[in-house]
Amino acid sequence: MERPRRDFLRAASGAAALPAVACFLRKVTRTEVDRATPSELRTEFPLLAESMNGHPLVYLDSAATTQRPRAVLDALNDFYLHENANPSISLHALARRSAALYDQARAIVARFLHSRSPDEIVFTRGTTEAINLVASSWGGVNLGRGDEIVITISDHYSSLVPWQLAAQRTGAVLRIWDVSDDGHLRLDQLDNLLSKRTKIVTFPHVSNVLGVINPAKEICARAHRVGAVVLVDAAQSVPHFPVNVREIDCDFLAFSGHKMCGPMGIGALWARRELFDAMPPFQAGSNMAHAVELESKPAHFAEGGLRFEAGTPNVQGAVGLAAAIRFLESLDRTQLWAREKKLTVYALESLARVKGLRLLGPANANERISVFSFVVENREPLELAASLDRIGVALRAGDLASLPALKRFGVRAAVRASCYIYTTPEDVDRLVAALQGS
Repeated sequence: MERPRRDFLRAASGAAALPAVACFLRKVTRTEVDRATPSELRTEFPLLAESMNGHPLVYLDSAATTQRPRAVLDALNDFYLHENANPSISLHALARRSAALYDQARAIVARFLHSRSPDEIVFTRGTTEAINLVASSWGGVNLGRGDEIVITISDHYSSLVPWQLAAQRTGAVLRIWDVSDDGHLRLDQLDNLLSKRTKIVTFPHVSNVLGVINPAKEICARAHRVGAVVLVDAAQSVPHFPVNVREIDCDFLAFSGHKMCGPMGIGALWARRELFDAMPPFQAGSNMAHAVELESKPAHFAEGGLRFEAGTPNVQGAVGLAAAIRFLESLDRTQLWAREKKLTVYALESLARVKGLRLLGPANANERISVFSFVVENREPLELAASLDRIGVALRAGDLASLPALKRFGVRAAVRASCYIYTTPEDVDRLVAALQGS
């Protein structure tokens, strides 16, 4: 786009933002399913009707990626059928419609997170790229030799590795924050980890292995007291319950669309506008640079989050993510979260009946999401997952991209069953029966 998208957002913020946008929003909210049961919701997810090896599919791998509802599939298909073009506010009709959809999607994500402005949103490929962006751009100008980065033993590789590399590049020091025997971050350690040398604290809002919900607001407040900024890895929280960046009072927050009914290859980084304005570009190219000349004078870079989106944008991904948000909001997220807590209670009670099964993480349903990592006595996790796959039960096994967390609990691999809005008690029953019979 030839003009900074900031100007477009102002021009397109009202009803004049092109009929295509209103049409798009009607499409993705076409189904009234706010009171639907999980069994009824399953009909919105075509892939869940598949059979595997002659067995009905039991999909318990939603922490890795969720299935997509028809509303999202329709939005993606409609974009390619009716709006596909490289976006530009000042060129042909298709380009203008594509630009309108892209910026409307940014506004939807901003509202979803309770951001002050769409300028605080960067579309990324997902949580991984978002955290790498912060580690490279913010870290490159704010970290130096002897500075300290607080990370947790329960971090996913997508957070652990970028900060390991940032420490190597800058000479900063990693401080490791432990968890308790039931998986909670040890708040009693935090004040000893924090100091005037602490530049950033990063932690998972919800652990992808332990399922535990960490107290984000309290952690942010304590980190801010020593002048540190905070990055929240929200890949496993945003899909399950409402998250308000202003209420948490974090500085950066990252999440992925594909873990909340959206497409793969799209996610978002939220940050305070003043942080974005002080950070150098992560990548350079068209859209984030304007009026570029051959002379050595610096290019004019876009402002806010737009500075970090170089090249042709992933418009269809943003459209799909916005459709996923609208779909989830149409279901009443508070009701969904209450329903998930009930399913978590049922799953914890059911798994406890499996002989030799050891659950990792808290046994209290109020402290976790419906993600259950476990080991079974005398069974290798990968072999166990393969045997369940043969009867149509799909789950994940291995180091779960979080080996330090597993080693903290004395194992190097585990099985993980993860639920979502379409998971039924019958799915849990199938899992438990398969484990008991294996």
